[in-house]
Order: sequence, then C-alpha cells, then structure tokens
Amino acid sequence: MNKYSRQTSWLLLLCILFACFFCALQFGAVDISVRELFWQKNYDSTAIVWQLRLPRILLALSTGALLALCGAAAQGLFRNPLADPSLIGVSAGASLGASLVLFFGITSGLSLSFNIQFSLVSLGAFTGSVIAVVLVYRIATGVHGTSVPTMLLVGIAVSAIAGSFTSLLEYFSNDATLRRISLWRMGGLDGASYYHVTISFLLLFASFVLLYKLSSQLNALLLGEQDAQHLGVDVIKLKRAIIIVIAAGVGISVALAGMITFVGLIVPHFMRMIMGPNHKYLLPACVLGGAILLSAADTLSRTVIAPSELPVGLLTALLGAPLFILLLYQRRQYQM
Repeated sequence: MNKYSRQTSWLLLLCILFACFFCALQFGAVDISVRELFWQKNYDSTAIVWQLRLPRILLALSTGALLALCGAAAQGLFRNPLADPSLIGVSAGASLGASLVLFFGITSGLSLSFNIQFSLVSLGAFTGSVIAVVLVYRIATGVHGTSVPTMLLVGIAVSAIAGSFTSLLEYFSNDATLRRISLWRMGGLDGASYYHVTISFLLLFASFVLLYKLSSQLNALLLGEQDAQHLGVDVIKLKRAIIIVIAAGVGISVALAGMITFVGLIVPHFMRMIMGPNHKYLLPACVLGGAILLSAADTLSRTVIAPSELPVGLLTALLGAPLFILLLYQRRQYQM
C-alpha cells in the first residue's frame, strides 16, 4: 500500500468512527434528535446522554479498541492471522471467575446493590483471567524459554477445563443465577460508568504505547524466532511483554463488558488486509477498527428490539462470524 492509499484509509476510518459515535449518542430506546443533542437541550435528553449513553459509548470504544489491539498482538505472537487472544485461556478463565462469583454470591442469598455486585463479578473475572494466563505461561515456559506451540496447546486445555467447570456451575444453578451467568457470558455494556471508562482507557493507552514501541520487533518476529534473534530481538522478553498485554487487556475487557467475541479476531485480520502486516500501521488501525465495530454493535443492540436490548457479545458473534467467513472465502490465497 502506498502513502496516499494509507492516508485515505486513515481518513475513512476516522470518519466512520465519528459517525458511529454520533449515531450511538442519538439512537437507542429513546431517540434524541440532532437539535436536542446540540442546541435545544432539556433535562431528560441531557440526563440520557451524559449519565447513560456517553459512558456506555466510551466504554464500547475503549473495550473494542483494546480487544482488537490484543488480537493484533496475539496474531503477531503466534505468527498466524487466524489467532485469537482467547487462545491462551484468558477468556475462559475470566468466564469461570465471574461465574463463581455469581453462583456463590447470589445463590447464598447475599443482598448486594447492582454496583457492588457488578464490581465483584468484574473482580472475579479479572482474577480468573490472570490465574489462567499465569498457569498457561508457567507450564509453557522451560529452561529454553517460552514455547509458543506449547502455550497454544496448554491454553486450549485450560480453556476446556475452565469451560467445563463453568458449565458445571450452570448445571447446579437455580433459574435466576443461570440467567445471570448466561447473560453475562453473552456480553453487555449496560453497567458502564465513568470509572470503568477511565480504567479501560488508561489500560488501552498503556498497551498501545508499549506495543507500538515493540512494533519493529513484532515485525521481526513474523520472520520466525531464530531470524528475529539474529536481528537483535530479545524474543523471550518480547513474548513475555505480549503475553502480559494480552492478559491485562482481555482480562479487563471481559471483566468490564463480559464475553465479547470476534472483535479480537476479525478486526486485526481485516485491517491487515487493508494496511498490510507492518505493525507500525496495523496497531493504530486495529484501535480504530475495534472501536468502530464494538460501538456500532452496541448501537444496534440498543435499537434492534428497543426498548429491550440484545447482548452485544451475541451481536458481534452474529455479525462477525458471517463476515469473517466471507473474508476468508474472498481471500483464500491471502497469507500473512
């Protein structure tokens, strides 16, 4: 891709992002006109925008960007454009941690406010994701460093174990708890607050800065670990940094928004087709693309069956899977 084509792509992505942002502000269970949004403000529209929609939109933007960024890092780590951040067990561990909190907290009769309950579930999810990643990393690391193929296999095994325990909790849950676990696993941004937005944006900023500084090393890693070492890359430290970013990014995202699938898979894959494999351009493109995808999906989730809502994770799967199949069909000869 030449310079002018890349600049056109950046401009198009920014325009789509701003369009998604303003559409998300306007549409929902209660539609707000452009006039009410900017000029003829009233108490109801102002409360809806500032207290409900804006933190939710910002959380969708930051979470989508963070998941896509982690997806690009995971695909660079595994040197496979079909890799997903959940391959190292972080999503399954987070799901088990949240399910444990929901199962033992609710079925034991604890009377907690929504905010406290949401915080406990988020803490459980993040703790579960960290434990899963640490377990995978410890098993895959030997005297010669961390083996990526072994980490992949262990991640699949840990995900299967965590998924089995989560299903076991669902089997023994009562109807109310089962519904709460199922809805949480489908993903949702209805518990968004400015506090959660702050956490998500800070982690997004730190992850992006770290990965962008490592972009040239990520490019070298695409050639293979031995070639990267010959180019002066400390592969062990690089893999450790990528794993930490993926664990923190996906763990926080799942903790704040539940299980949201396909964002970390389809966005980096699609952006690599547009921007190329150079991580210097791929990483910021993934940030924009992830923010666009999740904010658009959240807007649809609030408007398709308004005033009810669809789980945003369910919607990303319904939209992402067919689109991903279409991309694979059209680019069957595409290689990373």
